[in-house]
Amino acid sequence: MSKTTIAEMLLYARSRLSTAHDTARLDSELLLAHALGKSRAWLYTWPDHYPDADECAHFQSLIEQRRQGTPVAYLAGQCEFWSLALEVNPATLIPRPETELLVEQALQRIPPGARLRIADLGTGSGAVAISIAAERPGCRIVATDHCPAALDTARRNADKHGLGNITFRRGDWYHSLMDERFDIIVSNPPYIHPDDPHLGCGDLRFEPQTALVAGGDGLDAIRTLIRGGRRHLDSGGWLLIEHGFEQRAAVNRLLRQSGYSRIQCYPDLAGQDRISVGQAV
Repeated sequence: MSKTTIAEMLLYARSRLSTAHDTARLDSELLLAHALGKSRAWLYTWPDHYPDADECAHFQSLIEQRRQGTPVAYLAGQCEFWSLALEVNPATLIPRPETELLVEQALQRIPPGARLRIADLGTGSGAVAISIAAERPGCRIVATDHCPAALDTARRNADKHGLGNITFRRGDWYHSLMDERFDIIVSNPPYIHPDDPHLGCGDLRFEPQTALVAGGDGLDAIRTLIRGGRRHLDSGGWLLIEHGFEQRAAVNRLLRQSGYSRIQCYPDLAGQDRISVGQAV
């Protein structure tokens, strides 16, 4: 690909990816921008620019990895969530747009200027905790994860955005919270059934399975979160959990059985039941 312009490189990449990915144009632009250390807008401002040989080789390598299915976010080392650029890697899930609903519902329960105690369990890249911390700087947030590499990633993301109101702790769900109580607990736990065929498709093939699958019915982590929430929420505190669109009935039943009140479920932008909440009494 020596002596090749930006425009020619994008055409090449789209042709290589078009049969494998329906996002070939976007993927090509994101990966070329990453390879050059530029923005996507820059690519179209300078279509006749000639990248050097090393940049061309790097880009070609990225395109071939993408052809094999490696997620663009892992190849670029970052993705955007809540308008924040976050580092991601194979130790973390890639934050999805639907998880922004979890942030939205949490923020609706945190008045601006409030100084609440919040826990984000299974924080991964830190996307949810960091988004809440950025919007509500007066709150103190504890973010936990069992994976040291994920916690390191989350810490780097918090440092990148200058957030000093998050404490990161290693631990499986509530194990590192001791006897502490919170006003709000949020979590995007693993909730996929182990036999779900989607696990063999797309980006899910490359993401950490422990962050995707939970027990024989996909509800093990959610059961743990719901049971433990009663011990760690102050009276009137809220538990907010992301789950699969077909799990609303089961999750809401578990919330009722554990004595939560004001149970509600909120749909994502696709109209799929996605976030269930309950209030401790």
